[in-house]
Formats: sequence, C-alpha cells, structure tokens
Amino acid sequence: MLRAIISDIHGNLEALEAVLADIDSREISEIYCLGDIIGYGPNPRECIDLVRKRCQKSLLGNHDQAALFDPEGFNAGAERAIFWTRRMLETGDASKNQDRWDFLGELPRMIREDKLLFVHGSARNPLNEYVFPEDIYNQRKMERIFGLVDQYCFQGHTHIPGVFTESMNFLAPDEIDYVYPFGQEKFLVNVGSVGQPRDADNRSSYVIIDDEKVSFCRVEYDFNTTAEKIYDIPDLDNFLGDRLRDGR
Repeated sequence: MLRAIISDIHGNLEALEAVLADIDSREISEIYCLGDIIGYGPNPRECIDLVRKRCQKSLLGNHDQAALFDPEGFNAGAERAIFWTRRMLETGDASKNQDRWDFLGELPRMIREDKLLFVHGSARNPLNEYVFPEDIYNQRKMERIFGLVDQYCFQGHTHIPGVFTESMNFLAPDEIDYVYPFGQEKFLVNVGSVGQPRDADNRSSYVIIDDEKVSFCRVEYDFNTTAEKIYDIPDLDNFLGDRLRDGR
C-alpha cells in the first residue's frame, strides 16, 4: 500500500492541485496531511475543501490553530495573514464556512499507527516545535525527541525536507537519491512543504511511503499565479509571493 504524506499547504491552491495531480498519476491508496492547510496563501477556503475531500487523515497545524483561536508568537506579516484568512472563513457561504470551521476544530494533533508517528511540529511538541537540520548539533533536544518516537516519525512545520537519523545526521533528499529505506534505526522525516518550500527549491515537496522505503517527490506548479494573487491582497505581504519564486 502506497501512502502520500503532504504538509504545509498554506492556502496555495495551485501547489495543492499540482501535488494532487501528481499523486493521482501514481497508485496511491491514502493521503495524509500534516497540517497548516491555511495561513500565508490566498485560497484558504478552496484548500480546506480539497483536503477534506481528498485526504483520509489530517492533523492540526499551528496556522490552522491560529485561525481558530489567536496567533501567538507570529511575526507581523504572518499575523496579518491569519486575520485575513479568518475573515475569508467568516464571509461568503455561511453553511460551507461552518463546515470548514468544524473540520479544523476536530483535527487531532497527533496520529499513531504501529511504528509510525505523524505530527505537524515534533513528537515533543506536535504543534509548535521546529526541528531544523542544524538541530543535529543539539544532542539533548534530539535525544528527547527521539525518546518519544517508537520507530519512525513524519513531520512538517519547517518546510525543509529530509531525514534525521538517531545517530545525529541530517540527510537532504538529493543526498540520498530521494529514497530512504525503513530499517532498525529510528528516524524522523520532514516531508517538506506543498505550498511554501524553503529549501531553495521552488517545487512543492511531499513524500510517498510503502512497506520498505520513504520516497521524496518534487512537483512543479504555477507559482507566478499564486504570487500575483498574493500581490492583489493588501493584507498579504508581497514577500509571501516573492518567496514562492525562490523557494525560501
């Protein structure tokens, strides 16, 4: 059985549609979403609707929670984007918006399945903790996170794809030919971002897992269209469009 794991869509409809089309071209049985469906991007309603329709399981991300409640620890641009997103989910078709709020409000923070753990941030703080590549040099942090993982953990949040091994290595996808096998050693996999890549590659990122391995996938999409939508919305900083071109 093949499963696709996506994360950090951030209201980017063009990216989400391109990734779903790529998934549809493969023999994928299920799609999991690790959160941050909304925030930053110009199409929150449409992205929520697509995730509801296409993903078998989804998690709550910190931007999803911020829209539900209040943004905490967000920079000014991210905060303005959340308040704009909230307005979009409070106007228009009231019935559809209620369904969207209900969907977001019922999302769990963690999914455990046998040896697999799925979170948005980290095993220690499923919603908000970042695990960056340079954290392999923070042995205490990584040991505590690995201590909460039975075997394999899949996460998002940083928008930087790659594999963290229990032996304190970070492996970028291009270093492992985009494939990493399941083995005896514990590992954490960041699946990257669908809607706002930040590893200097402007293509959307997601992973596919089967019984033997994790495969990293990159998908081109029309980021110029998304960027132009952002530029046309005063409450969304132009930087949010600029960064899509550069993958930063």
